[in-house]
Amino acid sequence: MNHDAMEPRRHNPTLSQGTITMSHILRKHRAAALVGAAIIAGAACLPFTLNAANAVASPADAGGVLAAGGSFASIVDTDKPAVVTITTTVKATDVSADQQSPMDEQFRQFFEDQGIPLPRQAPKNRPSQQAMALGSGFIISPDGVVVTNNHVIDNAVDIKVTLDDGTELPAKLIGTDPKSDVAVLKIEAGKPLQTIAWGDSDRLKLGDQILAIGNPFGIGTTVTAGIVSARGRDLHSGPYDDFIQIDAPINHGNSGGPLVDRSGNVVGINTAIYSPNGGSVGVGFAIPSDEAKAIVAKLQKDGTIDHGYLGVQIQPVTKDVADAVGLDKTGGALVAAVTADTPAAHAGVKPGDIITSVGGESVKTPKDLSRLVADLSPGAKKSLGIWRDGKTIDLNVTVGGNEDGQKQAAAESSDNKGESSGQPSLGIGLADLTPDVRQQLNLPRAVSGAVVASVDPDKSAAAAGIQSGDVIVSVNDRPVHNSRDVKTAIAEAGKAGRKSVLLLVERDGGKTFVAVPFGAA
Repeated sequence: MNHDAMEPRRHNPTLSQGTITMSHILRKHRAAALVGAAIIAGAACLPFTLNAANAVASPADAGGVLAAGGSFASIVDTDKPAVVTITTTVKATDVSADQQSPMDEQFRQFFEDQGIPLPRQAPKNRPSQQAMALGSGFIISPDGVVVTNNHVIDNAVDIKVTLDDGTELPAKLIGTDPKSDVAVLKIEAGKPLQTIAWGDSDRLKLGDQILAIGNPFGIGTTVTAGIVSARGRDLHSGPYDDFIQIDAPINHGNSGGPLVDRSGNVVGINTAIYSPNGGSVGVGFAIPSDEAKAIVAKLQKDGTIDHGYLGVQIQPVTKDVADAVGLDKTGGALVAAVTADTPAAHAGVKPGDIITSVGGESVKTPKDLSRLVADLSPGAKKSLGIWRDGKTIDLNVTVGGNEDGQKQAAAESSDNKGESSGQPSLGIGLADLTPDVRQQLNLPRAVSGAVVASVDPDKSAAAAGIQSGDVIVSVNDRPVHNSRDVKTAIAEAGKAGRKSVLLLVERDGGKTFVAVPFGAA
């Protein structure tokens, strides 16, 4: 899948300044070579506080109900003038039809993990020249503040915005955040512009009607209708993944366009599609407006965002994990590893801790922790609620920055499952780490524990995902040095009445917690 904004189009002449018609745009983009793509990534925005001078162009009210006969005409009449087409000129060296962006790969990996293969584009050769890219956006303030996707304007050397009446204006980039795929632009129209009001995306329910507005394929502003198909979709593209899934048709060029409710208010930003054939198949995704507002506010103020950074690898707290550590319910984020010399390490966070709150806000899932930390500013001082050794403690942490864009705490899902039963038995054979074993597994000398020599395919360890060659380095947060330590710790957990045991496993240079229920001997 490729981003809309990364769809190169052959373009030798530059666009003329001033006012052009939509048919002019359409002719140029029909002549451009469209490259198949499946991604149109997300955006966000914040209500703009209007001053008295701008009050004349405040968003109109669509009435909150459908017109007679179920028509959406009143909504479209109100919102369409605030939806814009964004065209960018990018260097040919910045855009390649056979080069995929990191977000492309993240979306592709998500669907391939579900067993849904996506077609890959064949490499295309093209001359070294400027290329043109197309996307959508919408106006959030009468003085010309426009919201779109970061990928729509990424690597652009020139950005132009075409209003609904055909007026083309140069745009200035105010700020961008690649992590959330949000960009804010500014245009000068010399008059107050029509805007769209913001709605409450948290109130959306499955089955609610929605409209998607944008400029698919460069054919002109287009409106499609559908319903909310699902909420909370996580496509593993970043800490803000909480997509609204919709069935309203959206296609290449819809990137950055608004998703509006029956009152005509923006409840999301059309952001991605799943497409096995390059076209809409009724599986689209939008970023909820309520999550997007704060991001745009920061971009308008500072032009950039430095996300908070904790320095932990985390995974879900399953029922088996909760049983292993003595929690009476699932919830929180299990710390699988703590990066050295990070805010978490300095605060005293340890592998095996379960983070249950940040600054008093509850953490129910790893995604909650990722989002709460990402929303914090570097230098913020917060209290972490930690479940450790059967009790809750508080640790004070000073949040760090996320300058390299790679260290952000992210949820790593774990589908470890198994059957719980009476007598302690995991179904694994253990061996000590001899020099030969270390060499075979390429293990550093600092790693201690016991290697899994065999796994009974019919026992709980196999069901939980334990594999031959795994190295068990701790049991229930207690470090182990050899196979005897592992067996002793497992036996003690069984005697204590635990239903499962929590193993910290080293595999392929990484560490992960695996909760293994006790099965029948």
